[in-house]
Amino acid sequence: KRQNQSSVVEFILLGFSNFPELQEQLFGVFLVVYLGTLMGNAIIIVIISLEQSLHVPMYLFLQNLSVVDVSFSAVIMPEMLVVLSTEKTSISFVSCFAQMYFILFFGGTECFLLGAMAYDRFAAICHPLSYPMIMNKRVFMKLLIISWLLGFMLGTVQTTWVFSFPFCGPNEINHISCETPAVLELACADTFLFEIYAFTGTVLIIMVPFVLILLSYVRILFAILKMPSATGRQKAFSTCASHLTSVTLFYGTASMTYLQPKSGYSPETKKVMSLSYSLLTPLLNPLIYSLRNSEMKRALMKLWRRKVDSHIF
Repeated sequence: KRQNQSSVVEFILLGFSNFPELQEQLFGVFLVVYLGTLMGNAIIIVIISLEQSLHVPMYLFLQNLSVVDVSFSAVIMPEMLVVLSTEKTSISFVSCFAQMYFILFFGGTECFLLGAMAYDRFAAICHPLSYPMIMNKRVFMKLLIISWLLGFMLGTVQTTWVFSFPFCGPNEINHISCETPAVLELACADTFLFEIYAFTGTVLIIMVPFVLILLSYVRILFAILKMPSATGRQKAFSTCASHLTSVTLFYGTASMTYLQPKSGYSPETKKVMSLSYSLLTPLLNPLIYSLRNSEMKRALMKLWRRKVDSHIF
Protein backbone atom coordinates (compact mmCIF):
# COMPACT_ATOMS: atom_id res chain seq x y z
CA LYS A 1 0.00 0.00 0.00
CA ARG A 2 2.82 2.37 0.90
CA GLN A 3 4.61 1.77 -2.44
CA ASN A 4 1.41 2.58 -4.35
CA GLN A 5 1.06 5.85 -2.45
CA SER A 6 4.71 6.99 -2.71
CA SER A 7 5.83 7.70 -6.25
CA VAL A 8 8.82 9.80 -5.19
CA VAL A 9 12.09 7.85 -5.55
CA GLU A 10 14.44 10.81 -5.03
CA PHE A 11 14.37 14.35 -3.72
CA ILE A 12 15.96 17.51 -5.14
CA LEU A 13 17.88 19.59 -2.59
CA LEU A 14 17.56 23.22 -3.70
CA GLY A 15 20.09 24.55 -1.18
CA PHE A 16 21.10 28.08 -2.20
CA SER A 17 20.05 27.72 -5.86
CA ASN A 18 18.25 31.09 -5.59
CA PHE A 19 21.71 32.69 -5.55
CA PRO A 20 23.57 31.08 -8.51
CA GLU A 21 26.17 33.87 -8.57
CA LEU A 22 27.17 33.05 -4.95
CA GLN A 23 27.58 29.27 -5.34
CA GLU A 24 31.39 29.33 -5.67
CA GLN A 25 31.89 31.78 -2.78
CA LEU A 26 29.51 29.79 -0.55
CA PHE A 27 31.33 26.56 -1.45
CA GLY A 28 34.67 28.13 -0.43
CA VAL A 29 33.31 29.50 2.87
CA PHE A 30 31.53 26.27 3.84
CA LEU A 31 34.56 24.13 2.91
CA VAL A 32 36.85 26.23 5.16
CA VAL A 33 34.28 26.09 8.00
CA TYR A 34 33.88 22.30 7.61
CA LEU A 35 37.65 21.67 7.63
CA GLY A 36 38.00 24.01 10.64
CA THR A 37 35.24 22.08 12.44
CA LEU A 38 36.89 18.71 11.74
CA MET A 39 40.34 19.93 12.79
CA GLY A 40 39.21 21.80 15.93
CA ASN A 41 37.10 18.95 17.26
CA ALA A 42 39.69 16.31 16.31
CA ILE A 43 42.33 18.22 18.34
CA ILE A 44 40.01 18.22 21.40
CA ILE A 45 39.26 14.48 21.04
CA VAL A 46 42.98 13.62 20.71
CA ILE A 47 44.18 15.92 23.56
CA ILE A 48 41.62 14.56 26.02
CA SER A 49 42.31 10.95 24.96
CA LEU A 50 46.08 11.30 25.44
CA GLU A 51 46.24 13.56 28.52
CA GLN A 52 45.50 11.53 31.66
CA SER A 53 44.92 14.65 33.82
CA LEU A 54 41.91 15.55 31.65
CA HIS A 55 40.12 12.24 32.28
CA VAL A 56 37.55 13.95 34.52
CA PRO A 57 33.79 14.40 33.83
CA MET A 58 34.03 18.00 32.53
CA TYR A 59 36.54 17.11 29.79
CA LEU A 60 35.09 13.68 29.01
CA PHE A 61 31.72 15.39 28.39
CA LEU A 62 33.55 17.86 26.15
CA GLN A 63 35.20 14.99 24.25
CA ASN A 64 31.78 13.43 23.62
CA LEU A 65 30.44 16.82 22.51
CA SER A 66 33.28 17.04 19.97
CA VAL A 67 32.46 13.53 18.66
CA VAL A 68 28.80 14.61 18.25
CA ASP A 69 29.80 17.89 16.54
CA VAL A 70 32.13 16.13 14.05
CA SER A 71 29.40 13.58 13.28
CA PHE A 72 26.68 16.26 12.99
CA SER A 73 28.80 18.24 10.50
CA ALA A 74 29.74 15.11 8.54
CA VAL A 75 26.05 14.26 8.06
CA ILE A 76 25.16 17.67 6.56
CA MET A 77 28.26 19.36 5.11
CA PRO A 78 29.59 16.90 2.46
CA GLU A 79 26.14 16.66 0.81
CA MET A 80 25.77 20.44 0.91
CA LEU A 81 29.22 20.93 -0.66
CA VAL A 82 28.30 18.50 -3.46
CA VAL A 83 25.08 20.46 -4.12
CA LEU A 84 27.03 23.75 -4.24
CA SER A 85 29.87 22.48 -6.45
CA THR A 86 28.06 20.31 -9.05
CA GLU A 87 24.81 20.07 -10.94
CA LYS A 88 23.91 16.97 -8.91
CA THR A 89 21.30 18.19 -6.46
CA SER A 90 19.31 14.97 -6.21
CA ILE A 91 19.38 12.70 -3.16
CA SER A 92 17.77 9.26 -3.10
CA PHE A 93 14.70 8.60 -0.95
CA VAL A 94 16.63 6.28 1.39
CA SER A 95 19.69 8.60 1.65
CA CYS A 96 17.42 11.52 2.52
CA PHE A 97 15.80 9.64 5.40
CA ALA A 98 19.20 8.30 6.55
CA GLN A 99 20.41 11.92 6.71
CA MET A 100 17.26 12.94 8.60
CA TYR A 101 17.81 10.12 11.12
CA PHE A 102 21.42 11.10 11.86
CA ILE A 103 20.58 14.83 12.11
CA LEU A 104 17.97 13.98 14.76
CA PHE A 105 20.22 11.42 16.47
CA PHE A 106 23.25 13.71 16.82
CA GLY A 107 21.16 16.85 17.35
CA GLY A 108 19.16 15.19 20.14
CA THR A 109 22.31 13.78 21.75
CA GLU A 110 23.88 17.27 21.75
CA CYS A 111 20.77 18.70 23.48
CA PHE A 112 21.08 16.21 26.33
CA LEU A 113 24.89 16.42 26.51
CA LEU A 114 24.79 20.21 26.93
CA GLY A 115 22.28 19.69 29.76
CA ALA A 116 24.54 17.11 31.43
CA MET A 117 27.52 19.49 31.10
CA ALA A 118 25.53 22.29 32.78
CA TYR A 119 24.66 19.94 35.66
CA ASP A 120 28.34 19.02 35.97
CA ARG A 121 29.39 22.72 36.19
CA PHE A 122 26.55 23.40 38.65
CA ALA A 123 27.76 20.58 40.93
CA ALA A 124 31.42 21.64 40.65
CA ILE A 125 30.84 25.35 41.40
CA CYS A 126 27.89 25.25 43.82
CA HIS A 127 28.93 22.12 45.75
CA PRO A 128 32.74 21.89 45.37
CA LEU A 129 33.30 19.81 48.52
CA SER A 130 30.75 17.12 47.68
CA TYR A 131 31.41 17.29 43.89
CA PRO A 132 33.46 14.04 43.74
CA MET A 133 30.51 12.17 45.27
CA ILE A 134 27.81 13.97 43.21
CA MET A 135 29.62 13.43 39.90
CA ASN A 136 31.27 10.06 40.52
CA LYS A 137 32.16 7.70 37.67
CA ARG A 138 28.84 5.85 37.90
CA VAL A 139 26.74 9.07 37.67
CA PHE A 140 28.93 10.34 34.80
CA MET A 141 28.50 7.10 32.81
CA LYS A 142 24.72 7.13 33.42
CA LEU A 143 24.38 10.72 32.15
CA LEU A 144 26.53 9.92 29.11
CA ILE A 145 24.67 6.71 28.16
CA ILE A 146 21.26 8.36 28.70
CA SER A 147 22.26 11.29 26.43
CA TRP A 148 23.26 8.98 23.56
CA LEU A 149 20.28 6.66 24.15
CA LEU A 150 17.73 9.51 24.08
CA GLY A 151 19.31 10.84 20.86
CA PHE A 152 19.01 7.36 19.32
CA MET A 153 15.34 7.09 20.39
CA LEU A 154 14.52 10.55 19.02
CA GLY A 155 16.05 9.74 15.63
CA THR A 156 14.35 6.34 15.41
CA VAL A 157 10.82 7.45 16.44
CA GLN A 158 10.68 10.68 14.42
CA THR A 159 12.29 9.33 11.22
CA THR A 160 10.09 6.20 11.23
CA TRP A 161 6.97 8.35 11.60
CA VAL A 162 7.89 10.77 8.77
CA PHE A 163 8.95 7.80 6.59
CA SER A 164 5.43 6.35 6.99
CA PHE A 165 3.87 9.37 5.22
CA PRO A 166 3.15 9.05 1.49
CA PHE A 167 5.22 11.26 -0.87
CA CYS A 168 3.39 11.35 -4.15
CA GLY A 169 3.91 14.76 -5.74
CA PRO A 170 6.51 17.50 -5.56
CA ASN A 171 10.01 16.35 -4.63
CA GLU A 172 11.93 19.64 -4.32
CA ILE A 173 13.23 20.26 -0.78
CA ASN A 174 13.80 24.00 -0.40
CA HIS A 175 16.47 23.55 2.26
CA ILE A 176 20.16 22.70 2.73
CA SER A 177 19.51 19.17 4.03
CA CYS A 178 16.77 16.59 4.64
CA GLU A 179 15.65 18.07 7.96
CA THR A 180 12.24 16.98 9.22
CA PRO A 181 10.37 20.34 8.76
CA ALA A 182 11.55 20.72 5.13
CA VAL A 183 10.68 17.11 4.14
CA LEU A 184 7.34 17.25 5.97
CA GLU A 185 6.13 20.00 3.63
CA LEU A 186 6.19 17.48 0.74
CA ALA A 187 4.07 14.78 2.46
CA CYS A 188 0.77 13.96 0.74
CA ALA A 189 -1.10 13.43 4.02
CA ASP A 190 -2.49 15.24 7.01
CA THR A 191 0.51 15.84 9.30
CA PHE A 192 -1.39 17.66 12.07
CA LEU A 193 -0.89 14.85 14.63
CA PHE A 194 2.83 14.72 13.85
CA GLU A 195 3.09 18.50 14.26
CA ILE A 196 1.53 18.23 17.76
CA TYR A 197 4.07 15.49 18.57
CA ALA A 198 6.91 17.62 17.10
CA PHE A 199 5.88 20.62 19.21
CA THR A 200 5.62 18.51 22.39
CA GLY A 201 8.87 16.69 21.62
CA THR A 202 10.73 19.95 20.96
CA VAL A 203 9.50 21.43 24.23
CA LEU A 204 10.71 18.33 26.12
CA ILE A 205 13.97 17.82 24.21
CA ILE A 206 15.06 21.43 23.60
CA MET A 207 13.15 23.85 25.84
CA VAL A 208 13.16 21.83 29.10
CA PRO A 209 16.97 21.23 29.09
CA PHE A 210 17.51 24.87 28.04
CA VAL A 211 15.37 26.23 30.91
CA LEU A 212 17.10 23.87 33.39
CA ILE A 213 20.50 25.04 32.10
CA LEU A 214 19.50 28.70 32.55
CA LEU A 215 18.23 28.01 36.09
CA SER A 216 21.44 26.17 36.97
CA TYR A 217 23.44 29.16 35.69
CA VAL A 218 21.46 31.54 37.88
CA ARG A 219 22.51 29.38 40.87
CA ILE A 220 26.08 29.25 39.54
CA LEU A 221 26.14 33.05 39.17
CA PHE A 222 25.18 33.56 42.82
CA ALA A 223 27.78 30.97 43.90
CA ILE A 224 30.49 32.74 41.83
CA LEU A 225 29.65 36.14 43.32
CA LYS A 226 30.17 34.71 46.84
CA MET A 227 33.68 33.45 46.01
CA PRO A 228 36.37 35.27 48.05
CA SER A 229 39.07 34.86 45.39
CA ALA A 230 39.00 37.18 42.36
CA THR A 231 40.99 34.59 40.35
CA GLY A 232 38.47 31.88 41.25
CA ARG A 233 35.59 34.12 40.20
CA GLN A 234 37.27 34.91 36.88
CA LYS A 235 37.99 31.23 36.14
CA ALA A 236 34.42 30.17 36.97
CA PHE A 237 32.95 33.03 34.89
CA SER A 238 35.19 32.09 31.94
CA THR A 239 34.16 28.41 32.04
CA CYS A 240 30.45 29.17 32.31
CA ALA A 241 30.33 32.08 29.85
CA SER A 242 31.79 29.86 27.10
CA HIS A 243 29.28 27.08 27.81
CA LEU A 244 26.36 29.52 27.91
CA THR A 245 27.36 31.12 24.57
CA SER A 246 27.35 27.74 22.84
CA VAL A 247 24.12 26.65 24.56
CA THR A 248 22.16 29.80 23.63
CA LEU A 249 23.20 29.64 19.97
CA PHE A 250 22.38 25.93 19.66
CA TYR A 251 19.10 25.77 21.59
CA GLY A 252 17.84 29.15 20.34
CA THR A 253 18.05 28.41 16.60
CA ALA A 254 17.06 24.71 16.95
CA SER A 255 13.89 25.57 18.90
CA MET A 256 12.88 28.18 16.29
CA THR A 257 13.20 25.51 13.58
CA TYR A 258 11.54 22.55 15.32
CA LEU A 259 8.84 24.09 17.55
CA GLN A 260 6.69 24.66 14.46
CA PRO A 261 7.67 22.28 11.62
CA LYS A 262 5.42 24.20 9.20
CA SER A 263 6.14 27.66 10.58
CA GLY A 264 5.70 30.92 8.71
CA TYR A 265 9.44 31.63 8.40
CA SER A 266 10.69 32.09 4.82
CA PRO A 267 12.77 29.20 3.38
CA GLU A 268 15.87 31.46 3.36
CA THR A 269 15.41 32.28 7.08
CA LYS A 270 15.07 28.57 7.87
CA LYS A 271 18.31 27.86 5.98
CA VAL A 272 20.21 30.50 7.97
CA MET A 273 18.80 29.17 11.27
CA SER A 274 19.77 25.64 10.27
CA LEU A 275 23.32 26.80 9.47
CA SER A 276 23.57 28.30 12.98
CA TYR A 277 23.23 24.96 14.78
CA SER A 278 24.60 22.61 12.09
CA LEU A 279 27.57 24.72 10.89
CA LEU A 280 28.36 27.48 13.38
CA THR A 281 27.96 25.64 16.72
CA PRO A 282 30.27 22.69 15.80
CA LEU A 283 32.89 25.23 14.62
CA LEU A 284 32.61 27.49 17.68
CA ASN A 285 32.57 24.78 20.36
CA PRO A 286 36.31 23.91 20.03
CA LEU A 287 37.22 27.63 19.94
CA ILE A 288 35.00 28.46 22.94
CA TYR A 289 36.08 25.50 25.08
CA SER A 290 39.79 25.22 24.23
CA LEU A 291 40.94 28.80 23.61
CA ARG A 292 39.20 30.03 26.78
CA ASN A 293 40.43 27.11 28.88
CA SER A 294 43.88 27.24 30.46
CA GLU A 295 43.98 23.50 31.27
CA MET A 296 43.27 22.57 27.63
CA LYS A 297 45.98 24.99 26.45
CA ARG A 298 48.47 23.55 28.96
CA ALA A 299 47.66 19.99 27.85
CA LEU A 300 48.11 20.98 24.19
CA MET A 301 51.50 22.60 24.91
CA LYS A 302 52.55 19.54 26.95
CA LEU A 303 51.70 17.16 24.08
CA TRP A 304 53.40 19.47 21.58
CA ARG A 305 56.62 19.57 23.66
CA ARG A 306 56.49 15.78 24.06
CA LYS A 307 56.24 15.42 20.27
CA VAL A 308 59.11 17.89 19.67
CA ASP A 309 61.31 16.12 22.25
CA SER A 310 60.64 12.71 20.68
CA HIS A 311 61.77 14.09 17.27
CA ILE A 312 64.94 15.60 18.77
CA PHE A 313 65.96 12.43 20.59
